[in-house]
Amino acid sequence: MTEQELLQDCLRRLNQSSIDYMLVGSMASNYWGIPRSTHDIDFVIEFEDADVDAIVNLFEDDFFIQEISVRSALKPPYQFNALDNRSALKVDFFRLAGDAYELERFKRRRSVTILGQPAILAAPEDVILHKLRWYTISPSDRQLTDSVGILSVSDDVIDNEYLNHWASEIGVMELLDNIRTGQTPPKST
Repeated sequence: MTEQELLQDCLRRLNQSSIDYMLVGSMASNYWGIPRSTHDIDFVIEFEDADVDAIVNLFEDDFFIQEISVRSALKPPYQFNALDNRSALKVDFFRLAGDAYELERFKRRRSVTILGQPAILAAPEDVILHKLRWYTISPSDRQLTDSVGILSVSDDVIDNEYLNHWASEIGVMELLDNIRTGQTPPKST
């Protein structure tokens, strides 16, 4: 099973469920920007304790997924994963939790079609903001390259007022200005 087939499968499962989700990470970046290979698929999902069994049942037939891991995602760091038994590819799930920006990002999800499947994914501005935020936590050139790619490919649909507001709020305005002007931060050692 390829990454694309796995993404289609995950989207089909989530779309048939009552779980609110949002595709994020590299797959969202690939949609809005310049595609690159990735080794996992990332989703933000909204769920409570009562939804844990439904999530496990949704994926258990073709995935290694543990109820205890899903239940533990109700607390920080709000994450669990499912390993596809057919390909050994990993799907990461992040529970919707956090600050005002994370909640706003989830509200702004966009409905699109990816690989013939209906999909809900993060807006381009939010993919950029989240990648820049991650860069401040764990510097990686991929985060910056993905952000530049989104700015160049999706410039005509980006809400710059929103982007500037939240970049300032979450402390990534300098990084955003740098990638807009073609400057990159020095590599950390």
